[in-house]
Amino acid sequence: MIKRFMDARSDSASSLSKDKIVAALDIGTSKVCCLIAKVTDDGEMQVVGIGHHASQGLKSGNIVDLKAAENAIGQAVLAAERMAASHLKNQPLQSITVNVPGTHTLSHHVSVDVKIQGHSVTEKDIRAAMAQGRGVEVAGQDHLIHNIPSEFKLDRTTGIHDPIGMNGEMLNARLSLITALTPALNNINTVVGKNHLDIEHYCAAPFASGLSTLVDDEKDLGCTVIDMGGGTTNIGVFVGGKIIFSSAVPAGGQHVTNDIARGLTTSVTDAERIKILYGAATTSLSDDNKMIDVPFVGETDKTHTHQVPRSLLTGIIQPRIEEIFELVRARLEDSGLQQIAGRRVVLTGGASQLPKLDEIGQLILDKKIRLGRPQPVKGLAEATSGPGFSTVTGLLNYAAFHAEEKKSSATQQIFSALPGDLVQKVTQWLKENW
Repeated sequence: MIKRFMDARSDSASSLSKDKIVAALDIGTSKVCCLIAKVTDDGEMQVVGIGHHASQGLKSGNIVDLKAAENAIGQAVLAAERMAASHLKNQPLQSITVNVPGTHTLSHHVSVDVKIQGHSVTEKDIRAAMAQGRGVEVAGQDHLIHNIPSEFKLDRTTGIHDPIGMNGEMLNARLSLITALTPALNNINTVVGKNHLDIEHYCAAPFASGLSTLVDDEKDLGCTVIDMGGGTTNIGVFVGGKIIFSSAVPAGGQHVTNDIARGLTTSVTDAERIKILYGAATTSLSDDNKMIDVPFVGETDKTHTHQVPRSLLTGIIQPRIEEIFELVRARLEDSGLQQIAGRRVVLTGGASQLPKLDEIGQLILDKKIRLGRPQPVKGLAEATSGPGFSTVTGLLNYAAFHAEEKKSSATQQIFSALPGDLVQKVTQWLKENW
């Protein structure tokens, strides 16, 4: 187990600065990444700690070795804590927001009714609708991690995004529920807990990737985000500004690397290097004339190589890429959301950087594709702002949003507990002094 700063954690919260500290942890098949940020009173977020480590104990999004995964997480978190030590007052993190791979998620859509009886719709009515959603029996449901109102209907008026303040008799809410498999969550909780961290929020990986890479118009008009990682390819569908579908296929960049290692009879490490330097998703006319040096597997002397044409490498890569996109297409067709999801795809993730990948995707999915990277975050280094860090950046945005929401909710609870005249006095004092 990694020893992080100190074992005692009980006094750490009191020693933190006035700014809210949030943290995100992306447990991926190829790497584990941790980001720590401070959120100021005006809602501005700045990254103050970055840590990442080669992933261990994971295969295709599944934890297969608890001890190895625990160690990789500890190394990544420790690196981020050391960088953010002055903001943490040399205390370890207490809680963190963690991703749930799309392979462990299920999407459900339910419709619930709340009687309004002529008065204005309030936040209490919205909470009542969401509470009904949490109580709905869904086949295969394990643990609810997202309960998102996607659309409202008030009497005969449909397509309402925010009904608060509107008058009517009956409010209907369509909710997008995302659940996760309990055994998978238990394993995640175990490896994170072994590092003395509490999980503050779970967030589906496709949701996080969409939060960091999609622009508002894409989320509103309909867009699919495809995050190609090492062991999985996560899929998220956004419509009306909300995520309505989360899933994944158990294949990614590591499968391409393994194919190259077998096809060229070389080590996995050399296959990864060859993929990065010379790989492409489709062939070009000059590939037959370009030769690649391939080290023999098991040879300690790297000068002992054999040469193969680049076209052979591409011929190994292309079938696997086509298979991944065909699996994604099948998953989208099975969801029944092909039409409302639109014809826009944002492709991101570490494995998305393979040249000409978007060309194959456009042909198979019949959608317009752009390559996406996380939107800029203050304090995030250039080396950690590429497509491979889309999920962890989205997790940080998710954590920061909920930190602000929690603070706002706490303020509302304080005010709701005060007598009416006292509320007016406090409000007036705030106006005069702030």
